[in-house]
Amino acid sequence: MVDLSRKFDVLVIGGGNAALCAAISARRTGASVLVLEGAPKFYRGGNTRHTRNMRCAHDAATEILTGPYTEEEFWEDLLRVTGGQTDEELARHMIAESKDILHWIVEQGVRWQPSLGGTLSLGRTNSFFLGGGRAMLNALYLTAEKLGIEILYDAEVIDLEIEHGMFLSAVLKQGDGRAKARAATLVAAAGGFEANIEWLKQYWGEAADNFLIRGTPYNRGSILKMLLANGVQEVGDPTQCHAVAIDARAPKFDGGIITRHDSVVFGIVVNKHAARFYDEGEDIWPKRYAIWGRLVAAQPDQIAYIIFDASSRNSFMPTLFPPIEAGSIAGLADKLDLNPTALEKTVAEFNAAVRPGTFDHTILDDCRTEGLTPPKTHWARKIETPPFYAYPVRPGITFTYLGTRVNKQARMVMKDGKPAANMFAAGEIMAGNVLGKGYAAGIGMTIGSVFGRIAGREAAQNAKN
Repeated sequence: MVDLSRKFDVLVIGGGNAALCAAISARRTGASVLVLEGAPKFYRGGNTRHTRNMRCAHDAATEILTGPYTEEEFWEDLLRVTGGQTDEELARHMIAESKDILHWIVEQGVRWQPSLGGTLSLGRTNSFFLGGGRAMLNALYLTAEKLGIEILYDAEVIDLEIEHGMFLSAVLKQGDGRAKARAATLVAAAGGFEANIEWLKQYWGEAADNFLIRGTPYNRGSILKMLLANGVQEVGDPTQCHAVAIDARAPKFDGGIITRHDSVVFGIVVNKHAARFYDEGEDIWPKRYAIWGRLVAAQPDQIAYIIFDASSRNSFMPTLFPPIEAGSIAGLADKLDLNPTALEKTVAEFNAAVRPGTFDHTILDDCRTEGLTPPKTHWARKIETPPFYAYPVRPGITFTYLGTRVNKQARMVMKDGKPAANMFAAGEIMAGNVLGKGYAAGIGMTIGSVFGRIAGREAAQNAKN
């Protein structure tokens, strides 16, 4: 049992990668630490449970990375996917710090494995967790417990006591009653508001009812809302988020990685009117997969269909749900409740526009369309070999980008521009500082680990002072 009558040096709210990195970092700096995880123990860890890898800068190949990934290349990738909507000072700081995270995270018990193949193309840039996100999370929790970090599960925080930018205590539900947790400093690492459909509807309208939530149902944004209400400066566009195309047959919550489709580059994507609406071959998949949720969200009824043929059937990582199959395009349309004539016309026009080239999904190849709107810039091959296949997809939202503004010390910034007295943030709750829009695979875990480590260290030093 955790003794809530004592005052801790550092209170960490959240239970995922960012929270655990903060807790461990603070503890290793000599602080007493309490972690409040709002979920039950089985569901601990927020979205970290569903992750697979992390993007870190490194100067040379390693046992699990095939080559160097310099700070400058990382920065250029981030600049490209965000369209320049990022805090350059913070982003470059994160990238520089990510170099050391590769080694620091191993010291906390996490193990790496060689990159997965397929369309990911991440063998040089991203390190994969041995056993996936849950194994990574379990390793961090084990280290936290060995270090003497106190952890409370089912600990939903319902109020924060903050005066003039100074955190005093957190009120949490405990059984049928309430309890108060006091600490000298606060690290907020409780995620975004992606599981709060009503909040999403403020920005997306009724379309949000058709969103599927890839991760935890516990990320409802309550801590973020409390902090903003207590004078913390917000950052980020509330409509921007990490959202991918996931199988329309996935559960409303917690479907995770196994419902995500990486087959887009191998075919075409059409809406309910059997019309294409975006370039499926715009760029390497890890730099574009996270735009497809928003693209599908903008389509009628927030539904779309990935169409491909037998030549591509085994070219990508399989998902939980099998593709829908038919011997003809018209037969496929019938199974999808699409207009057969319209789908046949779309496929025929696409096939006629395809120009021959040398197909290679690992590079920006020369297989493209000509005279077609929208074009398919790379990896364009005719859809003509039966059987034909389709995946129905909906927007799968991972995390939101509206968050708390922070400085390089991961200290929250108040609305008057001054740093908070003793409040820090890490992970998705402050990701909007780095991610104004867009995404590249593994950056969410980088943000969590880097700023978690910084926030824990800075919070511990703040508590000592």
